[in-house]
Amino acid sequence: MVEELSQELLKKGHNVIVCSTVIPSRLSSNTIIKNRSSCVVEKGIKVIRVKSKYINSANFIIRGLYQIFFPYIFWNKIKSQLDNEIDIVISYSPPLAWAVLGRNLKKKYNARYILNVQDIFPQNAIDLGVLKNRFLINYYESQEKKVYKSADKLTSHTKNSRQFLLSNKGITASKIELITNWINVGTYANVPETNYFKEKYGLGNKFIFLFAGVIGPSQGLDFIIDTAKEIKSKYPEICFLFVGDGLEKKRLMKMAKESKLNNVVFKPLVSIEEYPKLLKSANVGLMALSSLNKTGVYPAKIFGYMAASLPVCAILHKESDGHDLIKESGCGISIFSDESKKVKRDLIIKIYNEKDKLKQYGLNGIEYVSNNFSKTKCIDKMNIIINNI
Repeated sequence: MVEELSQELLKKGHNVIVCSTVIPSRLSSNTIIKNRSSCVVEKGIKVIRVKSKYINSANFIIRGLYQIFFPYIFWNKIKSQLDNEIDIVISYSPPLAWAVLGRNLKKKYNARYILNVQDIFPQNAIDLGVLKNRFLINYYESQEKKVYKSADKLTSHTKNSRQFLLSNKGITASKIELITNWINVGTYANVPETNYFKEKYGLGNKFIFLFAGVIGPSQGLDFIIDTAKEIKSKYPEICFLFVGDGLEKKRLMKMAKESKLNNVVFKPLVSIEEYPKLLKSANVGLMALSSLNKTGVYPAKIFGYMAASLPVCAILHKESDGHDLIKESGCGISIFSDESKKVKRDLIIKIYNEKDKLKQYGLNGIEYVSNNFSKTKCIDKMNIIINNI
């Protein structure tokens, strides 16, 4: 999304500079990015890269400390590479560290500041029981308050998250805009149906429920392991495919191994170029968020599923806007994540048995996402905000 936003803003006449991480340990040996300098111009956009550790699989203490020091690591690199003034800073949160960095850049360059709130941190970590230390909670809430106050404009990608910020963070309605996440539909729609990843992973004629993305505590994915145990004998053709990384991956892999589940498969991240082919190789796209979540977010992966005409099976917390999205679009089925294990299992079986409806779910999804979440429409809204401030 950052890459697409940058390219579209460049087309609209803005001079764009991007600061990003680069994680050498996660790049293949033939990836050209390894040999690039820390500051290059790519397609007219100046890109400042800072080497970073991959910490999504690290424990919470390491991740917490990293967030505290992260802005200062980037600060020196950015200052050394910038040779002109900045009019607008656009940053994302979480991680909150990016928001803190955005605030510091605003102050340094007397710029305007737009903060895109993708999830509400530290509230999400508190809700999940990840963040319990009162000192750290106070620290992060203090930083959060400062970045919200510093921002000239906030954007939120769901209605309920925007309302949460209005109701609980004292933000005025005029300061926060609703700009949904977007998807470049053509990237997915133009990819033909394929068994590429089925063959690559040795899954043959399996009926694949795909979970692609972060495998962390926020997702609450134990129910998939429980479901796999219960249905493996009666429905041997069903396979649950996890593609991604995260703090919970090793634990879930251990659970599957101990139960000798050959209907649960774990694979590493795939490249952005191969991701559409991965979706086209699946039968149903899985989404999950734990009932411990209390804000209105939903996984952005749903847009990829919809753009790939992949039916959606979602188990989301009650507050998630994802339920309304799925109902309005008709792209699949959703239930609340605090439902019993039996209800979740029955949902999996239900959508498996509705093979005659899957194609229509997929067609509904691509039509809806094309009409409501196009890249051009959403970035046009951001450009209006930029011009107004």
